[in-house]
Amino acid sequence: MNINEHLLFLQGFFKESKRVGSVIPSSRFLAAKMVQSVPWNEVKAVAELGSGTGAITRFIKPQLHESAKVLLFERDKKMRNHLRIKYPDFPCYSNACQLVKIIHQEGIGQLDCIISGLPFFNFTSEMRETLLHQMVEALKPGGVFVAFQYSLQMKKQFAKAFTIENIEFVPLNFPPAFVYTCRKKEML
Repeated sequence: MNINEHLLFLQGFFKESKRVGSVIPSSRFLAAKMVQSVPWNEVKAVAELGSGTGAITRFIKPQLHESAKVLLFERDKKMRNHLRIKYPDFPCYSNACQLVKIIHQEGIGQLDCIISGLPFFNFTSEMRETLLHQMVEALKPGGVFVAFQYSLQMKKQFAKAFTIENIEFVPLNFPPAFVYTCRKKEML
């Protein structure tokens, strides 16, 4: 990661701290932890929400099969443009609240995996509910949802939408973070 990516992230934080959530991109330790619990051999379609400058994207890319479809979502226009240059094969969108509509536009039935760097607790309760609903609708039954948060405050809401399989603390990040590994509940 270069200094320009750090500056881009810092600018985004000062512009909209409620949507960016941190002053620097995720550490390589956090990014590695995020991708390690995903069964990549089963992933044909994945969305990364809150891609930032690509700190986690760079760990996702080497795990993918050639035919896997990746959708990136980043609200900040400068970071989104950076992602489009750095990952030209990965379509990049601005609004994760339109996840279901976008996966259908891309010809994807449902996602196998969603990886999220979104600062959920910074959002309004309505936005959190919209995002969680979109993720549940977009993810196939048994699909994997991996998210990091800076606290355990979202645990109850995540547990309503998903089966939490694991929560790991990653101290080598600023700020330190919790990585949630979840699965979409199977339909009855």
